[in-house]
Amino acid sequence: MTERKPKLEIQNLSVRYHSKERSTLALTEVDLTIEDGQFVAVVGPSGCGKSTLLKVVSGLIKPAEGRALLDGEVIEGIPNEVGMVFQNDALLPWKSVLDNVRLPSVVKNKSREEQEEIARKYINMVGLTGFEEFYPKQLSGGMKKRVALARAFAYDPSLYLMDEPFGPLDAQTRVIIGEEFLRMWEQVGKSVLFITHDIEEAIALSDKVVVMSNRPGRISAEFEVDIERPRPFYETRFDPRFQRLQKEIWEALADSKKEVGV
Repeated sequence: MTERKPKLEIQNLSVRYHSKERSTLALTEVDLTIEDGQFVAVVGPSGCGKSTLLKVVSGLIKPAEGRALLDGEVIEGIPNEVGMVFQNDALLPWKSVLDNVRLPSVVKNKSREEQEEIARKYINMVGLTGFEEFYPKQLSGGMKKRVALARAFAYDPSLYLMDEPFGPLDAQTRVIIGEEFLRMWEQVGKSVLFITHDIEEAIALSDKVVVMSNRPGRISAEFEVDIERPRPFYETRFDPRFQRLQKEIWEALADSKKEVGV
């Protein structure tokens, strides 16, 4: 049996930001592995370098030390196999829902027929059939987030990078969109690196939760989520295993905030 290579490997990673006045160490000695099809959530104090980690993996910044590998190859430049979902939905306001979701297929030079077929498939998956000709200004915040998710899935990357994508939503909408996203992800099973401040969200979605320390960010703890899938995004919170993990991660996060940056 052939052993699968990890989808993403981060090895002894350090990142510095430079300005005229000073040099700031944002990340130090970060080691992280994400297997093919694995969902990994990262939690940590504000300013600990979570978003910086995503920027390294997306090829937007270079590390001071160490390296990041995608499918065994060192990341240099922006990889085609990576898809990003941000807090900001980044929808094009002059394009309809259908045309926003068509964009990844346009970039890949698919035929117009294929573009529309793929777009309508994911629009239907996020429950927006009938809204294809609506524009972003005509949609609620939750609906815009659904369009952004449909567009991300239409791009079909091998690794999703998600930077607090549900952060701006109210609590109820966050649960609804979380349910939709988890259902969609369980169908495609791609690797995910997911940044969040919400411990409950991290446990409900992921296979592994990583806790980062205060700046300079380093990985201070990792927790395997031993709750079977498919997994109900909201109801799983009442599982004793969920509650145990929540307590352990909360304590690890509290300890990580005590660490003094340099």
